Amino acid sequence: MESHELGYFTEENSAEVVAGRNANAKDARVKQVMEIVTRHLHAAIKEIEPTQEEWMEGIQFLTKTGHKCDDWRQEFILLSDVLGVSMLVDAINSRRPKGASENTVLGPFHVGDAPEYEMGTDICLDQKGEPMVVRGRITDIDGKPVEGAKIDVWQANDEGFYDVQQKGIQPDFNLRGVFHTGADGTYWFRAVRPKHYSIPDDGPVGALLYALGRHPYRPAHLHFIVSKDGYDEVTTHIFDPEDPYIHSDSVFGVKESLIAEFKPVDQPEKVQEMGYEDKYWDVEFDFVLAPK
Repeated sequence: MESHELGYFTEENSAEVVAGRNANAKDARVKQVMEIVTRHLHAAIKEIEPTQEEWMEGIQFLTKTGHKCDDWRQEFILLSDVLGVSMLVDAINSRRPKGASENTVLGPFHVGDAPEYEMGTDICLDQKGEPMVVRGRITDIDGKPVEGAKIDVWQANDEGFYDVQQKGIQPDFNLRGVFHTGADGTYWFRAVRPKHYSIPDDGPVGALLYALGRHPYRPAHLHFIVSKDGYDEVTTHIFDPEDPYIHSDSVFGVKESLIAEFKPVDQPEKVQEMGYEDKYWDVEFDFVLAPK
């Protein structure tokens, strides 16, 4: 028996024996990861003490999760999302100085070739929904404006659907756009007030949520990717604090610093100035970029 072969498998030494077999792993990082995963997995199994039937049910759940995946849908990412793992991995990989804007999950509906617009453009191409003006500043952590920052924004419509989910119903690139800041670092554009929506709940992950007494909804939000050479790219959302799911996002994407204020504006002169016929929503949110 070689030194890394730690004897015969028992309930007590299970993790050590399994990890010991990996002593000759060719990749040190893979070896490290599998040792940690094995240790925690075996500890969980010992605490749970599953029956053979429960163990098989778990295997079947993972099998169904894999079968639900295709070129458009990734059920394992969805599982990672609802377990909070996606947000945890993102948090670990986007640690920034105090005061810098925080990240949240990218989501599956980003499109890389959205059109570029002048400031003030209305990105709602079908003119459906409650009008909204979004504005703010892009600064560095010292408060200086960031010129030439790229702002890539996209959102769901007032029914909770993205354009790519409703081909032939919504115009292509509806509620998407790219903007660039000027010397003062300010940005503004027109859109519509977003609405909460459900993540896909017709598969094994949805069944798990319902079994746990949880809902599949995400609170209303707008997506942003804010970038500039020399700065850490920010992939994030801003959230509507009045949304009924603001405290129970199914994928844990809400952070306190990302909650904006959606102010109704109904003064006739301001409504007319913006070119609207009725009330609109005003949302002001600043982004702070950390050095790369």
